[in-house]
Parts: sequence; structure tokens; C-alpha cells
Amino acid sequence: MNSGLTALQARLQHEFANPSLLTRALTHRSFSLDHNERLEFLGDSVLGMAVADLLYERLSTLPEGDLSRVRANLVKQDTLHHLAEGLGLPQVIRLGEGEARSGGHKRPSILADALEAVIGAVYLDAGFAVAQALVRRLFQSVDIKSDMDAIGKDPKTELQEWLQGRKMNLPLYRVVATLGAAHKQTFDVECEIVELNFLERGIGGSRRAGEQAAAAAMLQTLKAKAGQ
Repeated sequence: MNSGLTALQARLQHEFANPSLLTRALTHRSFSLDHNERLEFLGDSVLGMAVADLLYERLSTLPEGDLSRVRANLVKQDTLHHLAEGLGLPQVIRLGEGEARSGGHKRPSILADALEAVIGAVYLDAGFAVAQALVRRLFQSVDIKSDMDAIGKDPKTELQEWLQGRKMNLPLYRVVATLGAAHKQTFDVECEIVELNFLERGIGGSRRAGEQAAAAAMLQTLKAKAGQ
């Protein structure tokens, strides 16, 4: 393992029993077929659970809807991007030549996804408790307040709150297709509200961006139906 990854493990405060997991977590699809998207998928769920537990503990009087809003603020791309920069992920992420030339090591979506992949890798390497401890360390420097993100919600957060306010289940997101060359891929994502039998799609330069676009399309549909 090179010195960059050794230093990253020190910052993570976790030494991998299986170092290949960390290497894969830092590998963008433009670099190799053995890339980090499955680990990102796993890490997204681990991160959500760890942050939910943290908020349940710290904001003990906050109702469920407000907890969901604060959690959405903490796991959004902008927050994860800054945490990834603090860990030094731009210096160790592996990108294809085209993606590297276009500044991929600074792209917020790539860095946020890589951080989730690293969390997923830690979970596979050592279990939930160790991954949860990592998430808590990452958020130590974040000022967590009950009124976080009271305005300017992103589409996924707004959609989630709309559904929760009506006692409905959260939407389901699925990647339907990936389009384009490896260093310029777009993600076609489907958003489904099962109870309403509504289905909308959106396209973005990352899975996360595609989900936001699909959520925005779903919000438009819901608002149009409400206005009828």
C-alpha cells in the first residue's frame, strides 16, 4: 500500500485488514471496472443509520420529521464533499485520464460518493460499530443544530418531507441506465412512490444528481396533481 493510503488510514483511525477494499472505495468508474459504486451504495445506508443514531442521541426532544430534515442536511452532497476534502480524498482518489483532466478530483459529486464508499469499505472490513465510530468522528466538527437547513431544501429532502407529512413511505430510487463514456457518464434514475403508483425519472452526472433530478420531477407531478 502506498504512503497516501497509509496516511489516509491514519486519518480514518482504521487500518484495513483487507486493503483492497480501501483501494476499490477510492476507484472511480472512469479508472477501472472494479470501481466504488457498490461500496457507495452500501456506505450510503451505513451513513444514514449512523447519522440517525447520532441525531436520536443529540437531539433527544426533536420530533421525527425534524430529525429527518436535519439528517438530510448532514448526508447531502455539500456536507459530504467538505468532509471528503478534510480527509484528503482528492489526493488519493483514482480517476481515468479524461476525468482527471477535467478536474474530477475536485468534483463534489465524485468526492461525496467516494466518502460513502470508504464508509462502506470500513463496514465490510470491520463491521457496523467501527463504521459508526468513523461517522461520529467525521461529524465531530460539524455544528449539528435542530434548525439546520430550515430553508432551501434540495428536491430529495423536500419530497421526503412531503411524503412523511402525509404518513407515506419514502420514495424508491433505482438507476435505470448509465449513458456515455466512462469519464462523462450520466445516470438515468427512476423515482417511485408506491402508494400513489407514481413514477418519474431524472438524469444527472452522478447517481446522486440523477436522484435529485428524479425527485424534482416527482415534486412537479405532485404539485400539478394537487393543483387540479
